[in-house]
Amino acid sequence: MFRIEAEVDKARRDLLHSRLRDTNTAASPVLAALRGTPGAREVPLHVWALDENGGLAGGLVGHTWATWLHVTYLWVDAVHRGAGLGSRLLSRAEHIATTRSCTASRLETWDFQAPRFYQKQGYEVVCVIPDYPPGITEYTLTKRLC
Repeated sequence: MFRIEAEVDKARRDLLHSRLRDTNTAASPVLAALRGTPGAREVPLHVWALDENGGLAGGLVGHTWATWLHVTYLWVDAVHRGAGLGSRLLSRAEHIATTRSCTASRLETWDFQAPRFYQKQGYEVVCVIPDYPPGITEYTLTKRLC
């Protein structure tokens, strides 16, 4: 008999993540080969742009793992949009990722956000999920860094 629970539990989440990683590593020669290398763990990657008063003008939050950069968030304050700041943040993150031996980058964006911006930066659409969330289309894009 099992008891099913639905609650936020950081310790269980971390245990589940660890066990899933171990299972995946055991099943995949590529992931097994990564074990013990610098690329085997997620390493945070953050790039910030501050305005002349030290306020947040934009930023990028992501991580590197297994020779990939994963861009989680990229945001530029409305007053600074159109001036190339987003391109500079993304370029800086890609450069840092290459110093960590990354050869590719991936990200997700919605149709009302920036799919065309990323395509101008050399990203290609590899997945389209319509109606996620309802009424919106999500795109997954990738780019070769080397």
